[in-house]
Amino acid sequence: MIVGMATDIKDNGHPRRWRNESHRPWLGSILLVALALLGSGCRGWQEPTALAQPQPSTEEAGPIVVDVATAQAAAAEARSYTGSTQPVRQVSLRSQAEGSLLNLSYNVGDTVAQGQVVGTLEQTLLQTAVGEAEAELAARQFEVTRAEAELADIRTRINQANLDLQQARNDAQRLRTLANEGAIAEQTAEQAETTLGGAQQALTSAQEQVRTREQSVAAARQRVVAQQAIVQETRQRLSFANLTAPLSGVVLERVVEPGDLVRPGEAVLTLGDLSEVVVVIEVADRNLSDVRLGQSATVTIDALPGETFRGQVTRISPLADRTSRLVPVEITLPNPGSRIGSGLLARVTGLGTTTNAVLVPESALSVGEGGGQGGRPGGGPGSAPSGGGNNGQATGQGGAPGNQIFVLQPQGDVFVAAPRSVQIGERSDGQVTVLAGLSPGDRYIVRSGQPITPGATVQPSLLSD
Repeated sequence: MIVGMATDIKDNGHPRRWRNESHRPWLGSILLVALALLGSGCRGWQEPTALAQPQPSTEEAGPIVVDVATAQAAAAEARSYTGSTQPVRQVSLRSQAEGSLLNLSYNVGDTVAQGQVVGTLEQTLLQTAVGEAEAELAARQFEVTRAEAELADIRTRINQANLDLQQARNDAQRLRTLANEGAIAEQTAEQAETTLGGAQQALTSAQEQVRTREQSVAAARQRVVAQQAIVQETRQRLSFANLTAPLSGVVLERVVEPGDLVRPGEAVLTLGDLSEVVVVIEVADRNLSDVRLGQSATVTIDALPGETFRGQVTRISPLADRTSRLVPVEITLPNPGSRIGSGLLARVTGLGTTTNAVLVPESALSVGEGGGQGGRPGGGPGSAPSGGGNNGQATGQGGAPGNQIFVLQPQGDVFVAAPRSVQIGERSDGQVTVLAGLSPGDRYIVRSGQPITPGATVQPSLLSD
């Protein structure tokens, strides 16, 4: 071997040195190369064995370590809103006729009753119009009377023509018989027959006149009906000169003053029914789930310090402002004695208090999507959440995909992750209010280093509650 070259060589049984001492440095170099080749060969033989070793599976790796928290009841939040008081009904008294306003008897704050006259307009022109319409009606009625009289006269003439025709017919028959017997001249019989023809024509003419006169009477009667409508209209316009209150309430505004020319449709007074008042508030769309029709609310009025009123939500607008996303909500409260005026500042509380709600981190909603935020629970900076796609994503009743939280359920000596659909409310500062689906005391997964699937075995981390 090469090693033997470095030892002394025996010659004839006697040891001796290598004759050329200058060859000794080669021995060290050769020895190092041999050792290096020997080590490389050993590692080469070991690598296939290492690659062939099986990797441990996820089940063999044990349960998934997760951060767990206990659901705590969210503090009831009594939101406060401000609004202005309004009458439950508000109308504008408008003139229905044109004329100068003679008087207006009521001022702002006065109480009026429905149907009560509150002012009058100048009536001279209106009265003149009524007189002209009534005179025209009388003329139309006279036309009907005259046409009916003429019709009656013609009908009388028809009766007489019938009698004359009958007499002429009898005379013609009798004289024709006598003429045939030679008792009278033929000319006399012919004259009687001519008279009969004239009587027939007179009757036919009278009958035609009756039909014409009947049509004239019908037209005259229609003109009377039309003129009666005109008279009624002018009389109604005259009644519009008296301005009457359309409802019982309080005068909120005087729009015109006596002496002003008022035209049809122009407002004269603004009236409001203050038997009840309405407070209009604006609720953010994200808080609209806290408000429902018929819900009670507490109202205070700055103008009435120390007093509290109870109202109810009577209307929720279906239309939100596109810019502010605020929804108008009306709260109606009784107002005996009309003590609460219009336009007062009102403060509304009692809306938006959530019961049986819990507050959880938003990361709890994404545990099944990508392991939540923050990496592996209890891990160092190098721990990063693994991708998970849509694993564990489910849609519950009333929720959208992803609106679920995984809760811990004991199963023997271990815990399993059970998805639970939740209804979420307001989001703020990384927290979300769970309105339904999660109860105080439930243990839920806040974060996970990898996606959680339904039924996965989990282990609470040291950072868990």
